Amino acid sequence: MNLGFVLVGLAAGIFGGFFGIGGAVVMIPCLVFLFGFPQHQAQGTTLAAMILPIGLLAALKYYAQGQVKIVPAMLIALGFFFGGYLGSVLVGKVPEIMLKKLFGFFLLAMSLRLILIK
Repeated sequence: MNLGFVLVGLAAGIFGGFFGIGGAVVMIPCLVFLFGFPQHQAQGTTLAAMILPIGLLAALKYYAQGQVKIVPAMLIALGFFFGGYLGSVLVGKVPEIMLKKLFGFFLLAMSLRLILIK
């Protein structure tokens, strides 16, 4: 089972580095459907997993290629820092089934938006 978690992290890293997406888009569904985690626990585990390595090597590679704007990245990180805390406070009040549906709707909405872009 430990190898399975490493493979989930590897897949999240590859998709994150390739598409610039957050690893949670990959990790949360994997933890829920492959490992049977409850939605809340999958989200908390994913956040904990991303605390240190959250794309550091990929970001350095993008930076070396001239594809990073430092000031916007720092401002986004600041917002993410406080927003992540606020989200973790709010999510405790959301029932499990509602959280799954909200997460699924978010992924669906983002997918449709990307697919329909001209």
